[in-house]
Amino acid sequence: MKAAGVLFSRELALGWGRGGGPLPALAFYAAITLLLPLAGGSDTDRLAAVAPGVAWMALALASLLSLERLFERDFEDGGIDLLMTGPLPLELVCAIKCLAQWITTGAPLALFAPFAAVMLGAPIGLSPLIFICALVGGLAFSFVGGIGAALALGARRGGLLVAAIVMPLFAPPVIFGGAALYASQLGAGGASGLLLLMGWTAAAAALSPLAMAAACRNAVG
Repeated sequence: MKAAGVLFSRELALGWGRGGGPLPALAFYAAITLLLPLAGGSDTDRLAAVAPGVAWMALALASLLSLERLFERDFEDGGIDLLMTGPLPLELVCAIKCLAQWITTGAPLALFAPFAAVMLGAPIGLSPLIFICALVGGLAFSFVGGIGAALALGARRGGLLVAAIVMPLFAPPVIFGGAALYASQLGAGGASGLLLLMGWTAAAAALSPLAMAAACRNAVG
């Protein structure tokens, strides 16, 4: 447990310190929020209808920005070899990395998501559900995105490769979260969509570390 705590603290420190921490992702999220009214016109009713979905999609895209370096730094300086021979299973190491990435990037994005949606015209009463969906979905994005980051180790233009691998895997949480928000906006309640999102997130958190560990071993070997 002590080794896990030390690794978690290290990953949090790296997550907050590298490249401005969550600021690039938040800036990208804010840019999408500001540009949409300029591109889509000033019709407030039309913006309000798509605001929750746009805020949700922008969250998925912003989550991509911090994924490329999830394993790349340890791969470049040889740290991943030490992690593989350390006291913790590599699967647990991968899970800790993803959890730290979610806390340093996913959680700040989730806090900003309701503000982005409301600025686009979403009902204020929808804010709690937007935050919950963004928080749960952000965890899924971190774990599923970790698979792409591990598979892209050592590749040129790793960021593009990560996006190509991860975007199809982002589709289910985007669909489930969007369905929950849309149903709630119509007054039908978003419980079913939220439960599906939680189920997908739980499956991603349980299974993704296995795929990440296998990809890291393959990259090192």
